[in-house]
Amino acid sequence: MRAAGRNDDPERTGADGLVAARVAALLSAFRPGDDALGVSELARRTGLAKSTVHRLTGHLVATGLLEREGSALRLGLKLFEIGQLAVRRRGLVEAARPYLADLREATRNTVHLAVLEGTEVVYLDILRGPDAPSLPSRIGGRFPAHATGVGKAILAFSPESVVTQVIDAGLPRVSVRTITAAGLLRRQLAKVRDEGIALEREESGVGVVCAASPLLDSQGVAVAALSISGWANRMHTNRVAPAVRTAALALSRTL
Repeated sequence: MRAAGRNDDPERTGADGLVAARVAALLSAFRPGDDALGVSELARRTGLAKSTVHRLTGHLVATGLLEREGSALRLGLKLFEIGQLAVRRRGLVEAARPYLADLREATRNTVHLAVLEGTEVVYLDILRGPDAPSLPSRIGGRFPAHATGVGKAILAFSPESVVTQVIDAGLPRVSVRTITAAGLLRRQLAKVRDEGIALEREESGVGVVCAASPLLDSQGVAVAALSISGWANRMHTNRVAPAVRTAALALSRTL
């Protein structure tokens, strides 16, 4: 006998999943630098029919997730409000900001705070240094974990199942020096566990190097990582690594 109020209709479940995927695709179609996008452009970016885009964006406007600007659409303030509800991560950003500021002031290079989500790192905060290269990273942006210092710092202090998930998903090449061999990545992670520092040498982009260190919880598991990034011909990772490590240890004690 079916429990009252239970919805286990597979057709309905599939339909709900399809709608959710389409809504996610529409919201994710907006990129850094976009202000407002028309229905035709949204349809092109998502691969959805214009009629579907028109219908779904109407619902998203009604809920405040999108706003109209003439005949175009832009992300609504409701999304910002929802983002602010991520209290734990907001608290982490607030706690880390003084350490990031000190690292940038001391090195004049760009500093990052990032967490791991799936096989990618997500940047929670970035303070750009005046002497640093222009980097593709952005707050809220993602990057393959295996190709970044912060990603390797987190993976080195994560459960084996997390590392296996990243490796099994494939190690795509981001630059000519990206690590794409599972064995080499595991050897580097073992070294990071011994030293507490992850180095990235032009693996995320040509001409850029990075030193990162994990933020650990009381069980010694990484919850995030800090890093300093700079020009390969200007920033000596062995010189900035101790500062990153010291900042990460101090911040870990406050979490």
